[in-house]
Amino acid sequence: MRISRRDLIRTGVVAGAAVSIPSVLRAQATPTAARTVRMVMGSGDLRVFDPIYTTATITNHHGAAIYDTLFSLDSKFMPRPQMVEKWRISEDKKTYIFELRDGLGWHDGTPVTAADCVASIRRWGQVASGGQLILERAKDISQKDDKTFTIALKEPLGLLIDILATPLSSCPYMMREKDAKRPATEQVTANIGSGPFKFNEALAKPGASFAYDRNEKYVPRKEPSDGLAGAKIVNVDRVIWENIADEQTAFAALQAGEIDFLGAPPVDFYSVVEGDPNLNLQILDKTGSDVYARLNFLQKPFDDVKARQAILHLIDQEAFVRIMSPNPRYGRTVTSVFGNDTLYSNDENTGWYKKGGDPEKAKQLFKEAGYAGEKIVILQPTNIAFLSHASQLLAAELRKIGVNTELAPSDWGGVVTRRANKGPVENGGWNIFITSGSGYSQGDPLGNVFFLANGEKAWVGWPKSDEFEALRTKWADVDALEARKALARKMQNVWWDFVGSVMLGQTFWPIARRKNLTGLIGMPSVIPMWNMQKV
Repeated sequence: MRISRRDLIRTGVVAGAAVSIPSVLRAQATPTAARTVRMVMGSGDLRVFDPIYTTATITNHHGAAIYDTLFSLDSKFMPRPQMVEKWRISEDKKTYIFELRDGLGWHDGTPVTAADCVASIRRWGQVASGGQLILERAKDISQKDDKTFTIALKEPLGLLIDILATPLSSCPYMMREKDAKRPATEQVTANIGSGPFKFNEALAKPGASFAYDRNEKYVPRKEPSDGLAGAKIVNVDRVIWENIADEQTAFAALQAGEIDFLGAPPVDFYSVVEGDPNLNLQILDKTGSDVYARLNFLQKPFDDVKARQAILHLIDQEAFVRIMSPNPRYGRTVTSVFGNDTLYSNDENTGWYKKGGDPEKAKQLFKEAGYAGEKIVILQPTNIAFLSHASQLLAAELRKIGVNTELAPSDWGGVVTRRANKGPVENGGWNIFITSGSGYSQGDPLGNVFFLANGEKAWVGWPKSDEFEALRTKWADVDALEARKALARKMQNVWWDFVGSVMLGQTFWPIARRKNLTGLIGMPSVIPMWNMQKV
């Protein structure tokens, strides 16, 4: 079976998608086809370029390409030094001293310094859950010399290195000091990192495509590549991200060999991929994706816990899994806030779960919340099919119980932009949006911004529960596995009472690729572009 390819018509730059990019990088000579990889990432369009400013998955992919990190996780999820050459900790466990490795340089030709790292940690710490914990406990974060900096703590934090190694969105990417001096609430637009790829400003076509060129001056580590750790060897000269929103068009381009990688092939075409001798399906993140609804705690009706509990009872997870991932091999329900297969998954306080949902209970809870017909706006990303379908299903279920619900369709970039608005819907705000995170991330309450419940300092949705936050901050000081499991049960008990987010199900999303594209690294939350090659 072959799908006829639609003509791809691109007419200039998409309005409103322009970004401010410095004129530092120049177009290189066009690489050969064998040294160029074309990818449709399947995570929406790249609209925000600052991986500290947003948690959008597509921006995290961008960040991994052009920036570097102090530590990275290997394939066993153990932290390994990346930009750091060596580090030591004081006898009282309160002072960490880090020395950068040789050969680190920014894409503008200047050297990476300890001052850059200090500023980057401070900026990242303003928004990331683990970063906030580090800043709360830090007595001082300062430069000793050009290659050495320290983090001095008021009290020990045994998980500090693990926090610095997180690959999750809001990953601690290192930026130039002058960029990192900008508040985390303002976007960095320079796109100059020290990573294995350079962002090609001259070829940037917002809304259509972006190009990344091999950083010829990048010095990889000497250790073999292992997960996100070790040597970041770039085997191609250029990677081009094509923005093809229509799934069938993107899939036809893959079949025709016009792209090499499709991050989210249409689920109806999995069998077509398996029957095509030139294509492969491959699950890169074997921990899956937990899909959930974020509710806006700052605006009616979800400023009332009864309204949030109404959504919890309304959801028919089996129906959501079927509509998001029709193939039963790639989807299942999830009732633990810690996901299905992490060390801390548990069944505490899950009595709300009912096969088929409980619409009558949801209707009753909306009434108890004093819901009076206010319009509820659900942000609908039209270019990410499974999120779009889930948004439409949720709107339909709410309307069935008499809730005035409106979908706000846009591309994913529009969702990312609008969800930052804390105002009411009449001022461009919102009530619900649906997103997903790696199953791995659900076992990390310090690294995953999903778990923040400190009100306006939390991630979008701005959930607030002082009781939950008190339990979450204890996580860093509990070392024994059984003690952490007990703490996780307490945290989950509180979470499902105040309803920080609502789970919709777990999915597994294989990517589709041409068979001659090999060496892809499978890790949670990020698709690295180093190590891959075209045979």
